[in-house]
Amino acid sequence: MVPEPFEVLRRRQDTRDTWTLWLKSCDGRAVSFQPGQFMMISAGCAGEVPISISGDPDEPELLVHTVRAVGLATEALCSAKPGRILAGRGPFGGSWPVAELEGMDVVLAAGGIGLAPLRPAIVALLARREHYGRLVLLYGGRAPDQLLYGEELEAWAARRMEVHITVDSAGPEWLGHVGVVTRLIARAKVDGPATAALTCGPEVMMRFTVAGLRDTGVDPDQIYVSMERNMQCGIGHCGHCQFGPSLVCRDGPVYRWSEVEPWIGIREL
Repeated sequence: MVPEPFEVLRRRQDTRDTWTLWLKSCDGRAVSFQPGQFMMISAGCAGEVPISISGDPDEPELLVHTVRAVGLATEALCSAKPGRILAGRGPFGGSWPVAELEGMDVVLAAGGIGLAPLRPAIVALLARREHYGRLVLLYGGRAPDQLLYGEELEAWAARRMEVHITVDSAGPEWLGHVGVVTRLIARAKVDGPATAALTCGPEVMMRFTVAGLRDTGVDPDQIYVSMERNMQCGIGHCGHCQFGPSLVCRDGPVYRWSEVEPWIGIREL
């Protein structure tokens, strides 16, 4: 529960309201983490918030976080310039089961900033590319200028990842696909029985994406989702992130679909 100091080394603006921060422990400590885990981060007295780690698991000396400014705490984080000291606790939570998926095709479906929690999994999968079948990214944003990691999307495609991108709306200058993420499933020609899926984004997007994947024959026990709830302690004590019978900070944020299916459709749960 005691925060550690982290220095902001670099800050990059990704979209109008989203920034990526590179942090380093002030005492030089490497922060080992697994893809899908999160940190509790704060800037001054603005409040502490859970932020997924979006860096490379093989570079534990750097913590990378992509943050969207949606309130006082996240606005303070997004405005933190290089040299600023932030407070951090963690890492917390479970992880994407990257090692367990060897030999399978892997589909990663992301909506908006949901690509940030999936980025470490993508990096880990590409680092051992020969151990997997097809790697397919289905990524959707509200508009072209709301898409994250533009240069990396191109680099991932160059490393034999199939990258399919869509936006909800766009002007005539956009030559890509327009529509919801679920429409990309048919375009990707997913081979359901041979496929595992990792998905992160708005809950409505994940529900329809899972339904589309299951229509292709993907086993629900091979579909993993990352849930977001109001996490305040990070260690399962405060109860703010209760989701059905589980606590997201302790039992999640990554779940098998079969674990959350009974609860995810209940409004305001």
